Amino acid sequence: MLQLSVIRQNPELVIARLQHKHLQQADSLVQGIIDADDQRKAFQAQLDQSLSEQNQLAREIGQLMKNGHLAEGEALKLKVAALKESSKELEQQKNTSEQLVQDLLVKLPNLPHASVPAGKTPEDNEVVFQVPTLPELSADAKPHWELTTEYGIIDFELGVKVTGAGFPVYKGQGAKLQRALINYFLDQNTAAGYLEVQPPILVNEDSGFGTGQLPDKEGQMYHATIDNLYLAPTAEVPVTNLYRDVILKESDFPVQNTAYTPCFRREAGSYGKDVRGLNRLHQFDKVEIVELAHPDNSYEVLERMRNHVAKLVESLELPYRVLRLCGGDMSFASALTYDFEVWSAAQGRWLEVSSVSNFESFQANRLKLRYKAADGKNYLAHTLNGSAMALPRIVAAMLENHQTPQGIRIPKALVPYTGFEYITK
Repeated sequence: MLQLSVIRQNPELVIARLQHKHLQQADSLVQGIIDADDQRKAFQAQLDQSLSEQNQLAREIGQLMKNGHLAEGEALKLKVAALKESSKELEQQKNTSEQLVQDLLVKLPNLPHASVPAGKTPEDNEVVFQVPTLPELSADAKPHWELTTEYGIIDFELGVKVTGAGFPVYKGQGAKLQRALINYFLDQNTAAGYLEVQPPILVNEDSGFGTGQLPDKEGQMYHATIDNLYLAPTAEVPVTNLYRDVILKESDFPVQNTAYTPCFRREAGSYGKDVRGLNRLHQFDKVEIVELAHPDNSYEVLERMRNHVAKLVESLELPYRVLRLCGGDMSFASALTYDFEVWSAAQGRWLEVSSVSNFESFQANRLKLRYKAADGKNYLAHTLNGSAMALPRIVAAMLENHQTPQGIRIPKALVPYTGFEYITK
């Protein structure tokens, strides 16, 4: 959530940056927040004046009663009673204005970083890195949804029977490949300094609000209505919320966590060829990295995280590129996001496999996540996260790019985890 002080100090800049994210009616929303806050201040001033007057009258009443002027004292008591009724109304009006400010603030997305390119669609994203050459497969190369059936490693129809579309069943070497990738990514992350945690995969409303999924993405999360809990769409949500209402020391930075969780997304509105096979699922496995950083160096941390994810992709011997997302393609909470995409030679297109983002203080403000600085004051920390990595499209790209006459070749770095060099029929 944006800080009210930032909006009040420079509303024109805030409006301009929100328009960079293509927020509809950014100017009226910002002005509405300022107007509601002005109302709150006015009611607060009137309330303070009323309370001050009541205190003054209470002292006068005490003196009058002490001196035996009972009639005058009783008259002032009636005045105090009227002021108390007025104060109750002022308190309610102030609270209403304060709530309106909060209701409007949560509608505002994070401000994009100055380096975020203009644009509305994925076609406007900026390519910041791409491997020089893309592999060319043989003419009889197959897309992964055919390979999974041919090799008997993923059963999409069985998943439909048990649950529904988008919930595949992994079998044999396919199941072992999933487990191998999870362990490999966790080992690589912990070797880089991340502390592994195993968080819950059901989260409450406060957790969803803290990282920006609620109220923005409420319709995209699975909701366990009886207990009012949500299935985590990513480990970012429970892991970042471990630090809700926490005050860190400056010496604690950087705080680094990694976690594996299954992820659940309704993907409402998704359809067409882009959802075939593993391209878009409702349940999938993902390993996440989450960092809490000092505001002075959070963008250095972002670049370090980006380089770490790049090494993971390279170790799987996959052709990839890195995009800096434009304002219109960024998430609600992000200030700057890098997307990693791997090349699917069989499908002839790029598949997103990771996003690495800096949220600056946006999530921390919702979470009340602060640190105590050398001056003794508390300040908001910066939060960052990245997929390291999401499995479905990684598996799809591995199957398609590494298909050979002998079977699906396993990247060398992964063989110690799978125990086999090829997926065979």
